Amino acid sequence: MPDYLRPTALDDALAALGSRRLTVLAGGTDFYPARVGKPLDEPVLDITALESLRAIEKRADHWRIPALATWSDIVRADLPPWFDGLKLAALEIGGRQVQNAGTLCGNLCNASPAADGVPVLLSLGAEVELASHERRETMPLAAFIRGNRETAIAPDQLMLAVRVPRPAAERARGHFLKLGARRYLVISIVMAAAALEAGADGRIVRAAVAVGACSPVARRLPALEEALLGRACDESLGEAVTDAHVAPLAPLDDARGSAAYRLDAARTLTARTLAELGSMI
Repeated sequence: MPDYLRPTALDDALAALGSRRLTVLAGGTDFYPARVGKPLDEPVLDITALESLRAIEKRADHWRIPALATWSDIVRADLPPWFDGLKLAALEIGGRQVQNAGTLCGNLCNASPAADGVPVLLSLGAEVELASHERRETMPLAAFIRGNRETAIAPDQLMLAVRVPRPAAERARGHFLKLGARRYLVISIVMAAAALEAGADGRIVRAAVAVGACSPVARRLPALEEALLGRACDESLGEAVTDAHVAPLAPLDDARGSAAYRLDAARTLTARTLAELGSMI
């Protein structure tokens, strides 16, 4: 019978990770479905008793979303409009049972190309906190996710939290849209996320746009972000999107849609996301 560890202290959890290879378990919404009908044949580190990794915090220059914060915690949290896109993504994750158990950090560590949390957090400039028994480090989310199911986390490391920096402008808001074969309980065909900051004159001073499920890793669209700077925040923002802006994406053909369909949908969904966000900010 493999070991099943459930420490109550973070130091004990990190020491265990440093001593041997363990599978980290938090919400379990990917872990358990992948093992239906199979015996548990791997040692597990269950981190659900680490209460220090549960509460979302507002700090001086960022918000901290720890490893055990669930999608439902994010929806219920008192967060500014900067997080509206993340809350919308949280409501698209499976059903209520999955939202109550699944964690944002687990979604990132799983590193699926269709992970709903990734494009939103890329648009927010998020970083991840990693820790081992010997060291701690912070890195941009864009550097952490390296490919399909591939991350920069080492076997002895635990993701402690996600950090979202505070926007510089007072007028700042995020948005998220998802295209799937049905409204709920579906893997994304395309996702689009945007975060905009506007000056006192209502014109954009910072823009971040990301698309998911159209490349091995969700991607920002820097040429589009540049084109949005200085534009007025209104419904016309969607008109700024061109084929050239989504051309760097690399969608694949699969059962949910062809590459050509995904690319066309990415442009349409990105335009719709910006148009809706422009009318709200």
